[in-house]
Amino acid sequence: MSYEMRGKISKVFDVQEFNSGFTKREFVLTTEEQYPQDVKFELVKDKTSLIEPYQTGDPVVVKFDIRGSLWKERYFVNLNAWRIDRAGEAANAEQAAGAPPAQSPPPPSEPGPDVDLGSADEDDLPF
Repeated sequence: MSYEMRGKISKVFDVQEFNSGFTKREFVLTTEEQYPQDVKFELVKDKTSLIEPYQTGDPVVVKFDIRGSLWKERYFVNLNAWRIDRAGEAANAEQAAGAPPAQSPPPPSEPGPDVDLGSADEDDLPF
């Protein structure tokens, strides 16, 4: 199963080469939502060059798979990126391929009279 995440590139690490010949490169994507998240992805083998055309601050769409592994009785989860597009180019590519354009969700409805929105002074953090 593959996933997609949008955000801006905030950090790109150097390529790591291992004795076995395996190579990987990591980068961090900062999401653009109410509570931004810094998410680290990795590019492996021949995919390490996918990040080359981009700079810190570029808005991109990353397509990735989630990989899990067990090593020395420890579990690891990696986000394995396999495609990176500029944020505007990803939508154009899907439309050119015949995919219907994404529709925006309907605007939220007004809350009913029995909904308590709390005071404006309350901390609205979810944790």
